[in-house]
Amino acid sequence: MKLTISSPEQMESLGLGVAKSLRAGDVVLLEGELGAGKTTLTRGIGEGLLANGTIQSPTFVLARTHRTKAGPNLVHVDAYRLGSAVELDDLDIDFENSIVVIEWPRDFLDSVIADYLKIKIDRTRQDDVREVELIVSGNRWQGVEIATGN
Repeated sequence: MKLTISSPEQMESLGLGVAKSLRAGDVVLLEGELGAGKTTLTRGIGEGLLANGTIQSPTFVLARTHRTKAGPNLVHVDAYRLGSAVELDDLDIDFENSIVVIEWPRDFLDSVIADYLKIKIDRTRQDDVREVELIVSGNRWQGVEIATGN
């Protein structure tokens, strides 16, 4: 599925919609260059999950866990500085009982995570317009209709 997003508010709204489709054990991979809107999208997911705390880029801590008011924790990961699946494993993330959003996913994740929703954000213009593509992988996502707005 491909979408055109023309403002940060629409990106956050996309996150709100995506949150409606998520459950414990789900992994969302966010691809896009610096400033594409990955954290803004995650902020919307967090809002949709009623996550506690401010959703901000976990660049320096690598992963932030946000408790939610009604459901699994939201774990927000910045994999930019990770070099291997072993380093991801060292973060001791409870993938089975959390919803995990990973910014800057690496190729090594493909061998670790079979079921995921990948969201590619393309910032090809200088304005706020983004081309967004949602790609599903694995049995978990077969037949799931992903909401794209609130």
